[in-house]
Amino acid sequence: MKVMPSENRPLDGLVVLDFSQFLSGPYASLRLADLGARVIKVERPGVGDLSRYLYLSDTDIDGDNSLFHAINRNKESLTADLRDDDDRALLRRLIARADVMIQNFRPGVIERQGFGYDAVREINPRIVYGSISGFGEDGPWRDLPGQDLLAQARSGLLWLTGSRDDPPMPMGLAVADMFAGAALAQGILAALVGRGIHGRGAHVQTSLFEAMIDFQFEVLTTHLNDGRRPPERSAVNGAHTYLGAPYGVYRTADGHLALAMTPSLERLAELMEIKGLEHYYGDDAAMMRERDTIKAVIAEAAVQRTTAEWLAVLQPADIWCSEVLDWPAVLASDAWRNLDLEQVIRRNGTTELHALRGPIRLDGQVLKSARAAPVLGADRAAIINDLLSDLVPAESGTDNKPRKGA
Repeated sequence: MKVMPSENRPLDGLVVLDFSQFLSGPYASLRLADLGARVIKVERPGVGDLSRYLYLSDTDIDGDNSLFHAINRNKESLTADLRDDDDRALLRRLIARADVMIQNFRPGVIERQGFGYDAVREINPRIVYGSISGFGEDGPWRDLPGQDLLAQARSGLLWLTGSRDDPPMPMGLAVADMFAGAALAQGILAALVGRGIHGRGAHVQTSLFEAMIDFQFEVLTTHLNDGRRPPERSAVNGAHTYLGAPYGVYRTADGHLALAMTPSLERLAELMEIKGLEHYYGDDAAMMRERDTIKAVIAEAAVQRTTAEWLAVLQPADIWCSEVLDWPAVLASDAWRNLDLEQVIRRNGTTELHALRGPIRLDGQVLKSARAAPVLGADRAAIINDLLSDLVPAESGTDNKPRKGA
């Protein structure tokens, strides 16, 4: 697909100061960068964002962890020590020029450094200030670690995944971080539109916990209106706590088949040549009431044929079903190639790595950039020279060494 030039993207010219680290805040700023914003990571000298060397895996790329590359591509790095008077003055000057600031410190930390929303608004009343916490800025959980698994665990989500006899099952991804980052990006974009209308900045706030509750809004709404019955996972092929048979993943002769919706149980049984389910035909309530019994019978039939054979029978009959792909199969699919999801990014002219583009397309064009995640402090001189040349002396080179107080 055609790649949209940076200068044509809707946020071109927007300056974002990103004080956040790890995943939730940087995920929000990544989406803004894809849309054309100039995102400047503010990192501690000599250390930087801890995800440079901690967190996701042992995969190292040009000295930084693979997570850092995935979440911080297409950004710049400015080193600044929040306890250094000169750096604090530099940051205040940048804040005066910025459109957006993002932070995900624990509640109270950024305020003690003098860069909370009230202090920043005094410098720049038009700024859109984005904050992500673990569990909100007030309340009994405010000081608890804002970490993805802990937010999942406190949200009730773990009782919706897996089957009835499984222990609580977390998602296999950092969904709290990513959904909180997506929510923050959405709020920031809305606040920027509002600023264009009325000229005022705003403080956009969310938390990992709120993101996890919103992630479950559909089933939680059911729970709040069904007498607050606890969710009960299916004992057989669990896939969705609140959906009846045949919803689930079934083993086939050579793999797995995902079955979602069917015009009727009778139609499905006819196509799969299943006997023994006649008693439930026409009884929609039985699809939930007798969910495990029905799914167990379907499972016995599913294993008799290959996945491709079942798809050839079921898909033409409007049974909603799918093969279950692993990553190699996904990457080899025509859909993957057609959507042009991969991009190659380069760092220091020597390191080349494969990454993914963002999910948005604009005017039929995708949002790619060959710019990799920044080396710590690599852009400090360029940022100062570009944005503050009328206020401070020009700099040269990078500044990624520890400074006093670091």
